[in-house]
Amino acid sequence: MATPAAVELRDLAHVYPDGTAALRGVDLRIEAGETVALVGANGAGKSTLLAHLNGLLTAAEGQVLIAGMAVAPATLREIRRRVGYVFQQADDQLFMPTVAEDVAFGPSNLGLDAATVAARVQAALERVAAAHLSARAPWRLSGGEKRAVAIAGVLAMAPEVLVLDEPSSDLDPAARRRLIELLKGLPQTLVLATHDLALALEVCRRVVVLSEGRVRADGAPAAVFADAALLAQCRLEMPAWVPAGLGRL
Repeated sequence: MATPAAVELRDLAHVYPDGTAALRGVDLRIEAGETVALVGANGAGKSTLLAHLNGLLTAAEGQVLIAGMAVAPATLREIRRRVGYVFQQADDQLFMPTVAEDVAFGPSNLGLDAATVAARVQAALERVAAAHLSARAPWRLSGGEKRAVAIAGVLAMAPEVLVLDEPSSDLDPAARRRLIELLKGLPQTLVLATHDLALALEVCRRVVVLSEGRVRADGAPAAVFADAALLAQCRLEMPAWVPAGLGRL
């Protein structure tokens, strides 16, 4: 029997209450361990698609499956254990008095014992090089530190799929570089939405281009981004800087 995909979308459509059609029949299959960037102009449907992957939005039409399990009200607890979601604005998910308490919030709510939670918190903070921040108040951190702690909070849940919405937004160059190196080293299936095409080139082995709620291209980053006509049609622009060696992918 074939192994189910880590993420599968079948004819997914979504229309917001104001009548905006954000997704129009999207079919997408992502295998376990893949690193996939969703790129597109504002309004292309990237964030809407991501929000369906852990049940922040539910499919009005079509189906979303995680490891073969349909995203539905009855499966949301298990889906959210499997799919970790990092919001575009880290402040949206940092709310506890200290960094350690924030990272512990998710695993604590899984019903894990205190020793297991503490071990997960320590491991997650070490993974993002933020163990030294454990006693700090999240609101006192820099933008890059907040992003690292937000990712740690998701990693502490031990997800199989990591979803990130515009992970490099508002980061200075040094923080962006640390983020890139972190993402390149993670073992999870990775799905990220980004306007940062240079980041997509460096981190992801696959790019999906969305435009007006539809998939317009799906392939290796260098090949997709070499299609100047496609990029122009989708209101995207090839980055001026390409990481060494990626032009040969």
